[in-house]
Amino acid sequence: MTEQEFLDACERLLAAIEDDLDRSGVDVQTERSDNILQIEFEDDSVIVVNGNAPLREIWVAAKSGGFHFRRTDGRWLDTRDGSELFERLSGLLTLQSGTTVALVAPRATD
Repeated sequence: MTEQEFLDACERLLAAIEDDLDRSGVDVQTERSDNILQIEFEDDSVIVVNGNAPLREIWVAAKSGGFHFRRTDGRWLDTRDGSELFERLSGLLTLQSGTTVALVAPRATD
């Protein structure tokens, strides 16, 4: 994957997360800056999702820890345990918000 392909995929991914959060009804505020998405909760805690272009990874930082995801067979999988990004992020959002959140991974385009 070239850097531009990664950046395009990152843009689609962050937009999909924002769209899902808007539809979910969970009480969060989002802020985007390039390939960084900050999700702020009522208690002022934050989850950050960002693209690391040199490593071609998506990084997630939450209260419960940091996670790295790499694209494998069209899916973003945790580099440690193989869990899928949207599944993991749904759990982190649920834990941090106290409201059940179920994000849906967009269909792979490559």
